[in-house]
Amino acid sequence: MNKQELVEAILKSKTSPYETKADAERAVKAVLESITAGIKKDGNVQLIGFGTFSLRKRSARKGRNPSTGEVIKIKASKTVGFRPGAALKEVASKSRAKIK
Repeated sequence: MNKQELVEAILKSKTSPYETKADAERAVKAVLESITAGIKKDGNVQLIGFGTFSLRKRSARKGRNPSTGEVIKIKASKTVGFRPGAALKEVASKSRAKIK
């Protein structure tokens, strides 16, 4: 599912208060902006029953240039990780979706 499919799913939801695609799109944008702001401010965003987005550190490491095979140094960096909650794990375990 991509962002546009998510907007469509929100519109079709029985509990959706949104009547137009533009309203649903603004709601999705607001949620994503809020998650981004929460990570920037606190380092994590916890959504009970869904999961936790958290800031993670990546250590410096060595890698290889795939075209030349040359060993290169990769600098330390930060990234965002996601840890699913129990309810989401349960849904995933019962899902019939194909794993790529």
